[in-house]
Amino acid sequence: MNNSQPSKFINLSLAFLWGYQGLIPKIFFINPDEITIWQTFGLSYAQAQLAGQGSGVLECVFALLFLFSSSKYLHYLSIFSLVFLFTLVAFLIPDSLIRAFNPVVMNLAMISLSICYCMLRNQETASFSAQSKGSI
Repeated sequence: MNNSQPSKFINLSLAFLWGYQGLIPKIFFINPDEITIWQTFGLSYAQAQLAGQGSGVLECVFALLFLFSSSKYLHYLSIFSLVFLFTLVAFLIPDSLIRAFNPVVMNLAMISLSICYCMLRNQETASFSAQSKGSI
């Protein structure tokens, strides 16, 4: 079974989503919630802006990794990161969870894509193992 097209689509989708989240609300148009999160850690407004932009750069690096890598470990890291970031936002800005555009939807969708990728990879591995045993 060849799952390469769905796997590539998942990676491309995640690359877009991570890249968008890094560029738009953190680098090009700094979202006030980003500033609030960083200021909670004791940073000044200027330091919070830099930290927010730095996190945007890291998210863009993540996007590039999804474009040029197809490791299930990258997907595990993505899932872990999204759960951590969601928990952080839920703790620091709980009202953001009930807004029209909220992190619940984005994070759940991205986690679901990574889980689908891992399921496809496991299916490929199982199929390859079955074919290998059959040819012995």
